[in-house]
Amino acid sequence: MASTVTSGTRPYLLLVTTMLLWGSGFGASKVIVDHLPHSVVATLRFGGGALALLVALRLSRQPGARRRRPPLRDWARAAGAGVLGVFVYNVLFFWGLSLAPAIDGSTIVPVMSPVLTTSFLLVMGQERASVARVAGLATGAAGAVVFFVGSGGEAGAGQGRLAGDLLFLLSACCWAAFTLTGRRVLAGIDPLKATTYATVSGAVLLAIYSAPSAAEVAWSDVPAYVWLNVAFVALGPTAVANLLYYRGIRDVGPASASIMMFVVPVVGTACSALFLGESFGTVQAVGAVVLLVGAVLAVTQGRLPVRRGN
Repeated sequence: MASTVTSGTRPYLLLVTTMLLWGSGFGASKVIVDHLPHSVVATLRFGGGALALLVALRLSRQPGARRRRPPLRDWARAAGAGVLGVFVYNVLFFWGLSLAPAIDGSTIVPVMSPVLTTSFLLVMGQERASVARVAGLATGAAGAVVFFVGSGGEAGAGQGRLAGDLLFLLSACCWAAFTLTGRRVLAGIDPLKATTYATVSGAVLLAIYSAPSAAEVAWSDVPAYVWLNVAFVALGPTAVANLLYYRGIRDVGPASASIMMFVVPVVGTACSALFLGESFGTVQAVGAVVLLVGAVLAVTQGRLPVRRGN
């Protein structure tokens, strides 16, 4: 019985760790974006993450074991996921982070991602459209509208914050699609290899995209604490967190894994408030609460998913 409980709860413990790392990564990334172009920050984060994963992949090989290369199809799937979940997602996300506070991103991306994932599953007929789920989606949509209205009306923010929040929304769409492709990617390849191939492919594209901006950076003027944040986001919220998330998708499925995203706004909001002094306006705060309530109802239908045994 104990082993059954452990095997059943372990994937969720790993996913909670993922969400804690992701939540703390919003504030750390904002610190870096304040000193470097957003495209360069994305490259540093995922380039560093790719190197860490390549080292981990190398160390994971058993001594004397025969090296088995995955079929080209499996590699291509993982690389394609990296284009969507690493390159496109991060171009949008870090662009948004350069315009809006980290506290906005820590609410929009992790809350809207599971809502969009659930919506896609409903459209594709893979989830049941219950009354609770439809009511949750409607409530979440209303909360999102209120949140974005608050972004545009925030005193002194101009339209920059609203534009940043819309970019966060687009990045949430990318992450939802990335989550839905996860199980297919993992069908013929283990999570470490899939995560590594996806991160490397996305990081290469980010490097090409950011090259013109990187050439203009005065690297000697970058403060030491910025480099500490770069190291943290590359290792924790990128290499480790993405690997654990892929494992979570494999073990509990995309719908259940996406539910755990609701831990991120709590952690992200706390970090942004404590370390960056950021806060919501009144209208945004109301919208965030309504959005979160609707999202939880839509994804869970008022109950936590139960993983069936094989």
